[in-house]
Amino acid sequence: MHPFTYDRFQQEAIEAILGGTSVFVSAPTGAGKTVIAEVAVAESLKSKGMAIYTAPIKALSNQKFRDFHAQYGERVGILTGDVTLNPEAPLLIMTTEIYRNSLLERKGRFANCRWVIFDEIHYLDDPERGTVWEEALLLTPRETEILALSATIPNAEQLAAWIQKIHGRPVKVVQETHRPVPLKVSFQCQNELYSELDSLKAHGYRGREQMTAGRRPFRMRRSRGGKFYFRNRSAPTAATGDSRGRANRADQLLRQIQTAGRLPCLYFAFSRKRVEELAWEFAALNLISPESKAPLLNKFDELCERYQIRHERSAWEMRELIAQGAAYHHAGLLPTLKEVVEIVFSSRLIPVIVTTETFALGVNMPARSVVLDTLSRRTGGPKEILRVRELSQMAGRAGRRGMDEAGFVYLRINPWEVPFPRLIHLMEGKPEQVSSRFGLTYATLLNLYRTHSQDLLGFYQKTLHAFQASAPIQREAYSLIERKVSLLQKWGYLYPAGKLSLKGEFALSIYGYELILSELFADGVLDSLPLIDLGILLLALVYEPRRGTPPARLPHRLRGLAEKTQNLLDRIHQEERRLRISPLTKGASFHLSQAMERWCGGAAFDKVVPIADVAEGELIRYFRMTVQLYRALQAAPAASRALKEKAHRLLKQVNRDPVDAEAELRRSL
Repeated sequence: MHPFTYDRFQQEAIEAILGGTSVFVSAPTGAGKTVIAEVAVAESLKSKGMAIYTAPIKALSNQKFRDFHAQYGERVGILTGDVTLNPEAPLLIMTTEIYRNSLLERKGRFANCRWVIFDEIHYLDDPERGTVWEEALLLTPRETEILALSATIPNAEQLAAWIQKIHGRPVKVVQETHRPVPLKVSFQCQNELYSELDSLKAHGYRGREQMTAGRRPFRMRRSRGGKFYFRNRSAPTAATGDSRGRANRADQLLRQIQTAGRLPCLYFAFSRKRVEELAWEFAALNLISPESKAPLLNKFDELCERYQIRHERSAWEMRELIAQGAAYHHAGLLPTLKEVVEIVFSSRLIPVIVTTETFALGVNMPARSVVLDTLSRRTGGPKEILRVRELSQMAGRAGRRGMDEAGFVYLRINPWEVPFPRLIHLMEGKPEQVSSRFGLTYATLLNLYRTHSQDLLGFYQKTLHAFQASAPIQREAYSLIERKVSLLQKWGYLYPAGKLSLKGEFALSIYGYELILSELFADGVLDSLPLIDLGILLLALVYEPRRGTPPARLPHRLRGLAEKTQNLLDRIHQEERRLRISPLTKGASFHLSQAMERWCGGAAFDKVVPIADVAEGELIRYFRMTVQLYRALQAAPAASRALKEKAHRLLKQVNRDPVDAEAELRRSL
């Protein structure tokens, strides 16, 4: 099928696929796992069956749709919640949530599916969304073969054994540890570059296992006038006599990478602010040659015109950066601008792109070099050192197969934050095992109750959680399911013998917001709300303000709705605490109410962003999340005609211009 010779692990997996055997592939990032998926897809379509390709994030789903659309045209469709294109196609690209929901809500829909591909299946370990992968694997029809693609993990055999047990068929395990493009790792510490751990410890760590704490190092800042300057905060620590030493200079590191001929470079940082600071810092280096600047800007302008964002302020600012050979990429950007940056980078015209770690998750954007700005990050609490698998995922983007003899990885080390033994573990330790994160939502429980009635214990016993956990932990997990069911029974969602009340029928497809919206539906609030107020309520449910954000200031007419919603949430939380149910149902935050009101009123997007107090990419994401809720309300079996009509009208008013993900994807084809 492909014009090149397969690697050993690819050939082994392909032979299993051709023999009709499910396969679990564990291989390093960049090793060529996608080739195996392409064979499974081709086999499905050749036999007049269908194939499903699931991915953990929408950006990866969109990329796979574009890749397969270029090959198969109208035989490909996509379903991601905010995009529905060609949904009856024989090859469907889906987020894992949509696949799971479809299995629960439309039994038999995928009876003709030959293969389902679970890309990035190590996402089973994700604390918030891992349960979706587990449920999707459990619910996959037995007649459908499974191709699971994973980064390198130590317990691939265990996960394959679980899949084999629940589906009663063999699962071939194919593991590869060799990278086709080897990695060469260097360490920047005390502003010196080391290629060996021994010399790093001797000089960077001064022979110690860990340095005592000092003050923060300098960082380069961009002044209001656009100029750059340094602030060196290094200073002796009186208590210990230690000094912070020389701070790592990111600009000097990138200049060394350029001098060594190792561009293009992916530079990973862990906050949006830091990402933007570094991009402007690197722009000051003027990394691009005069003869390369014109084709780069022409490509950027052409794409901005195609995606209709040439008038956007953020596109102007990005153009200023790109003219100097740098760019940045994070979730706060306009989705269309992120895509433009991705396309320009993939065309190998930009020397360096600074990005957050989500860029490493499956999106096919390899570079010759990768830099990690730090090995620790903050994830809501105190700083934590990266996991081995996370480091491998990002480092794995270094080295382009068929283009580079090696990939080059640069780790910026702060010896005051990362003890040397932890660094050794990161470099030489095994990736963490993938463990179950099973936790059924109320909507999933309602769907299962409808089909399994009282045999929820039987369903739980098939889970990966039950497969991995000890007996006491299993009992506690099933006890939590029983407590959730008791809440649903007490609040009138369930009847005996697998029957659901009207409220229960309504809640079936409202994943994540089922209790709050179903109670408001039962009380007649959703039917009585004015159109825009319904849009504001749904946005308040999906919005998650940053920690420390002050309470929203609301106009008088919305205070009653906010108070009613909060009172209901207080009741729900009180019952959940009584039953020891966690996590608690998500709260409501009305901070973006004015933005939704303006947007529903037809205002231009650039007039709405300034009043939202969130980045434009975030605002679009939250608007798109409400679009998914509008569609869920439209599809809710028990919803009144009036409520469905309001959801339809909101969909038309909100899903326009940059919010319209479907139009954006069409323009990229």
